[in-house]
Amino acid sequence: MQEIIQYLFSGVTTGAVYAVIAVGLSMLYSSTELINFAHGEFVMIGALVMVTLWVRLGLPLPLALAGAVAAGGMLGLVFERLAIRTAKNAAPITLIIITVGAGIFLKGSAMIIWGKDPFSMPSFSSHESFELFGAALLPQSIWIVTAALVLAGGIHLFLKQTLTGKAMVACAVNKKAAWLSGIPSEKMGILAFGISTGCGAVAGVFIAPITMSSYDMGTILGLKGFCAAMIGGLGSLWGAFAGGLLLGILESLGAGLISSGLKDAIAFVLLLLILYIRPGGLFAAKEAKRF
Repeated sequence: MQEIIQYLFSGVTTGAVYAVIAVGLSMLYSSTELINFAHGEFVMIGALVMVTLWVRLGLPLPLALAGAVAAGGMLGLVFERLAIRTAKNAAPITLIIITVGAGIFLKGSAMIIWGKDPFSMPSFSSHESFELFGAALLPQSIWIVTAALVLAGGIHLFLKQTLTGKAMVACAVNKKAAWLSGIPSEKMGILAFGISTGCGAVAGVFIAPITMSSYDMGTILGLKGFCAAMIGGLGSLWGAFAGGLLLGILESLGAGLISSGLKDAIAFVLLLLILYIRPGGLFAAKEAKRF
């Protein structure tokens, strides 16, 4: 029982990271109906910029955290402006291929800037692990889960309660009708990219203390986040959050109780099962549009 609780703690920590990535993907899809397969590289950018600002340059933690998230968001704005905007009338498959190519470009650029060696980073707090039911809970795990909840709740309130958020959703539902209503759809698209890639950077910032940060870390994280978003229901904010937690917990239990070699396979097996049983994810497409 103690081991199972420990696996659950580990799974919730990993799942919260997947949830943040999935929330960013779902938020972008619900606003622009675009799937960004370069999203994992923005997780990598957030982690490496955080290492640079906090560890190497010695900036205060809040300033370094804000700088890393801002770097991810600004890079997303540039990406939308240079890559997506220039091909706005292209077919969806073309836009997906563009995001894949952008991910390869970002990975190569990061390898040139930071090198191939992985970087480590200390935890955000110096407290020792908490003992709960005989299992150890890392302080960084609390940071990650709290960040995931705050981020998902903040985006939910933004989309439901603010005029700008409602305008972004309106652009996704019917871009032409939104434009005729006076909503600047292009600006809404830019803002959606900035928020989405900023979410990716947040995931990178909070995962950096519990894993090694390197130029190639984003690929598998992006795929896991995509699986989590599909499991929960692509376009559903809380569905993506639930999908991330479920995926993290099942991965941890599978790796601990069965075999560590199954850790990465579990995500894709679970995705196939969900697509066969419930193609719309845990939340139906109709529910996903309402957030």
